[in-house]
Amino acid sequence: MKITSTSCICPVLVCLCFVQRCYGTAHHSSIKGTRNQTKHIEGETEVHHRPKRGWVWNQFFVLEEHMGPDPQYVGKLHSNSDKGDGSVKYILTGEGAGTIFIIDDTTGDIHSTKSLDREQKTHYVLHAQAIDRRTNKPLEPESEFIIKVQDINDNAPKFTDGPYIVTVPEMSDMGTSVLQVTATDADDPTYGNSARVVYSILQGQPYFSVDPKTGVIRTALHNMDREAREHYSVVIQAKDMAGQVGGLSGSTTVNITLTDVNDNPPRFPQKHYQLYVPESAQVGSAVGKIKANDADTGSNADMTYSIINGDGIGIFSISTDKETREGILSLKKPLNYEKKKSYTLNIEGANTHLDFRFSHLGPFKDATMLKIIVGDVDEPPLFSMPSYVMEVYENAKIGTVVGTVLAQDPDSANSLVRYFIDYNAEDDRFFNIDANTGTIKTTKVLDREETPWYNITVAASENDNPGLLSHVTVGIRVLDVNDNPPELAREYDIVVCENSKPGQVIHTISATDKDDFANGPRFNFFLDEHLSVNPNFTLKDNEDNTASILTRRRRFSRTIQDVYYLPIMISDGGIPSLSSSSTLTIRVCACERDGRVRTCHAEAFLSSAGLSTGALIAILLCVVILLAIVVLFITLRRSKKEPLIISEEDVRENVVTYDDEGGGEEDTEAFDITALRNPSAAEELKYRRDIRPEVKLTPRHQTLATLESIDVQEFIKQRLAEADLDPSVPPYDSLQTYAYEGQRSEAGSISSLDSATTQSDQDYQYLGDWGPEFKKLAELYGEIESERTT
Repeated sequence: MKITSTSCICPVLVCLCFVQRCYGTAHHSSIKGTRNQTKHIEGETEVHHRPKRGWVWNQFFVLEEHMGPDPQYVGKLHSNSDKGDGSVKYILTGEGAGTIFIIDDTTGDIHSTKSLDREQKTHYVLHAQAIDRRTNKPLEPESEFIIKVQDINDNAPKFTDGPYIVTVPEMSDMGTSVLQVTATDADDPTYGNSARVVYSILQGQPYFSVDPKTGVIRTALHNMDREAREHYSVVIQAKDMAGQVGGLSGSTTVNITLTDVNDNPPRFPQKHYQLYVPESAQVGSAVGKIKANDADTGSNADMTYSIINGDGIGIFSISTDKETREGILSLKKPLNYEKKKSYTLNIEGANTHLDFRFSHLGPFKDATMLKIIVGDVDEPPLFSMPSYVMEVYENAKIGTVVGTVLAQDPDSANSLVRYFIDYNAEDDRFFNIDANTGTIKTTKVLDREETPWYNITVAASENDNPGLLSHVTVGIRVLDVNDNPPELAREYDIVVCENSKPGQVIHTISATDKDDFANGPRFNFFLDEHLSVNPNFTLKDNEDNTASILTRRRRFSRTIQDVYYLPIMISDGGIPSLSSSSTLTIRVCACERDGRVRTCHAEAFLSSAGLSTGALIAILLCVVILLAIVVLFITLRRSKKEPLIISEEDVRENVVTYDDEGGGEEDTEAFDITALRNPSAAEELKYRRDIRPEVKLTPRHQTLATLESIDVQEFIKQRLAEADLDPSVPPYDSLQTYAYEGQRSEAGSISSLDSATTQSDQDYQYLGDWGPEFKKLAELYGEIESERTT
């Protein structure tokens, strides 16, 4: 199969197409000729033989921007297997197949249905195949080919960065490069002149020119002056087709500004100036301005002003205002119309930044003459000194003269002057001034220690014109007198160790004085001579405004005395000398061997016995624990009291404790304690503890008779047998206590418990003869005897 194209529309293009076809055929043959077998198609047996040349490779061309009504013919596909009977079907696939490019499947003609733009896509890759129309089997292997979009001149050059803004120094040489502009053309630069651009200048001549090929803009004139014209607008054109007729073009604007150079010297508008300055102008104030013009701008117009000569060169000064570039004339010394009425100054203005390329245009400076007229005004009084310093002693009497100020009228009229002190509203008035003489006196007693310095302002005015005032500062220094005695510098905490030695320094003290240095140090320290000699401590003056406290004896004891007091005297070095007394408190403390204080408290006494603080705390805790145990034990004992009702089932005897002291032997109504004397009585008085017993009272003499007939030994044996045989008794021993002393003793009982019921023939009358010491006893037994008789 072969491919043919009709896209060559001119002899040149025909030749190109022919060359392309020849090149394509040879190339394809070289590719296809290397194959030694055909493509295996649909399972047919592979036969090795030399294949026939079927496809011929080629390129197709199609013009861009085709605007015709009919599809544009691109080319034709043809297979060697095509006999012209319509049995071969051509199929086209790839980029744009079926949409942009269509093929006649019978003839193989390819057409373009749309207008193409090379700048969007330069070529399309497609695939062609010939198949049997009846069997749909490929007759030839699929082949790839390219359709290239052929360029036409449809894009004008464009300046992508315009418009441009650029500067060039004024007075530049001709041909100085200003800027290079570049235009781009979207057409194919490899085909024809569609993308070949040339530059030209449409506006801006004769000042600037442009290179046709490179687009470089240059100056075209010598010495272009910024002061004559500063801004230029240059229009540059770029045209394709190498500038030929019919080519497309684009343009841009270049705004060029000439920058300044220092090519203009400063110039004063006038050669003579006159200035009026009143004599009342303050020193340091600005009294006038002067300015020289410079056509340049920026730093090229900077200048400085100076006074080069004149009789007022020592009275006036000139400085430069950098913002306004003006010369500021200031007053250096006061003006006096009565002494000099005018001055003449020669002022020069010169550039500070020079460009030596233009030195031939100089000199870059200019001068002018200024005449200053001094104006006469009514001036305020003038003090004889710019400030005053006066002195006065403290504690001076009210009305003491401190000093005098003097002011005069500088005018020829020489008016009288009045003085007054300019006080603020909150100031205390310690001074006043004589309105006529200017003498300053005290109005209060001054204290240097409170205020050592006073600043007051004295004003002076003329009698004829009180509105004109002048002021002066008066400083008054208060001088010191020795009116404050010295005192200790601070409260001292002085400690002496118990193991101190005689002559040992235990502390150093110092003193202060509110008075000035002349009336303060040197201080003298000494003990009061009117007091007896202190046996414990002494004082040593170190002659350097300090004193040392020394011990007089060995060893101190806190148990004997823990605090000592030492009265001392201090005198200053003033004239006359002043002194004061103070008392030092010295504490006795326990110290380490190296002198460090261990403690000064009373609990430290136990430490001397060899007990540390930890041991003392442990002992104290043990004591507290023992006390707590005792209190708990007593509380439990009190809470375990047995009920007073005796249970029949309980065969143990119980010790019943009564805290009631009773009424003595005469009290027989509280309770019967006979059971405590004789245990045999318990047998009859055995009650149940769970119920209230019904007690049957019997006469006392019958009860005593019954008790005496029972032997205590038999009673104890009986109780023991009952306790051993009773199964309800708890299995523990029981303590039985009896107060029975026995019976039928010849000596009788010595207890007073039974004295009330015992018959005795003893006569107690003799007790009355024993004296007043036995009076109460005699009365007691006398009453008993009388009751017994009754």
